[in-house]
Amino acid sequence: DVGKTVIYRRRDDYWGKDLPINVGRSNFDTLRFEYYADPTAAFEGFKAGETTFRNENSSLKWAQDYNFPAVEKGWVRKVELPDGNLGSAQGFFYNLRRAPFDDIKVREALGLMFNFEWANQTLFFGLYERVDSFYENSVLEAKGEIPADEAAILEPFREFFPESLFSEPAQTPPVSGTQQVDRAQVRAAGALLDEAGWKVGEDGLRRNADGEVLAIDILNDSPAFDRVINPFVENLKRLGVDATHTRVDSAQYTERRRAHDFDMLVATYGNSLTPGLGIKQWYGSENADVPSRNIAGLKNEGIDALLDIVIASKTREELNLNTRALDRALRSLHIWIPQWYKDVHTVAYLDVYRHPETLPPFALGVTDFWWYDQERADQLKEEGAF
Repeated sequence: DVGKTVIYRRRDDYWGKDLPINVGRSNFDTLRFEYYADPTAAFEGFKAGETTFRNENSSLKWAQDYNFPAVEKGWVRKVELPDGNLGSAQGFFYNLRRAPFDDIKVREALGLMFNFEWANQTLFFGLYERVDSFYENSVLEAKGEIPADEAAILEPFREFFPESLFSEPAQTPPVSGTQQVDRAQVRAAGALLDEAGWKVGEDGLRRNADGEVLAIDILNDSPAFDRVINPFVENLKRLGVDATHTRVDSAQYTERRRAHDFDMLVATYGNSLTPGLGIKQWYGSENADVPSRNIAGLKNEGIDALLDIVIASKTREELNLNTRALDRALRSLHIWIPQWYKDVHTVAYLDVYRHPETLPPFALGVTDFWWYDQERADQLKEEGAF
């Protein structure tokens, strides 16, 4: 609850504290968690010393707001620590249930107009990396030219995928220039739309043979994403697309997503390092037309077969290989426009905490295996830090 504090106290009589697996862990006598009404209040509480550790999730704050006196005096540390967790599969997802997003050339063309490089430098201060895989930053991510073992898995389902799956490296978004509009990408996208039958008219808008305008609306419920979506909309308009951005409240957003009443929206597909039966919720045809995690409405017999192959994997090596084949196949279909992920933890804390020099890849471990430096705490107290 807002304004409440929860304190956990370490039990000295815990029967397992001396087991080898627990040596060096649970090093704090107390752990105190403060609940704030909003992120701004939480940040101000940290600046005032009400809390002593913060995992920052705003690139804007990280770049511009950590210049308060405690940081400048060296009392608060601002560091980036490696994060080996699976990168979030975050992106703009098309609604494949409706035209023209059932056309892969249209999907690929629109995707070329999102300039990640410009957004990363201009909006995010270079903090993020481009995500291009559904299993980013892991051994499950397909890379480069298709190897023989993946090709053998995919070959029986060749008819369900574009030929590029077998002839080109795993699909990766192109690198754009640092200007908002990359003219090379505009030309490439325009060529794809021309091939798909969407020609530019005298008014600058693209129409098909039936005279229908190529229109797309991006549904959004987060004011924070306005600065990302609006430049993307501008780029789409330069291509001759009648693009709009509709922001609604969270209740409307949820209802429209469940009813599949959207052209495109931002979503994150929550994948796992050990994929199992749950992947059918995200990618299975049986979940495409009902309220489910299959937000894009993907229905592909080849993908369905690959899901069964992944689920039936007998060993870790087999699971890794089968998932890489699935990842490669999914990416070839252009069901999304990949956005970004962060491969570091951006943390700030009162300089009384210490951690192992080498952190485990999948855990920051602040409340698990960090510890308190009493000598440094005494020094900071003498300096007036707290």
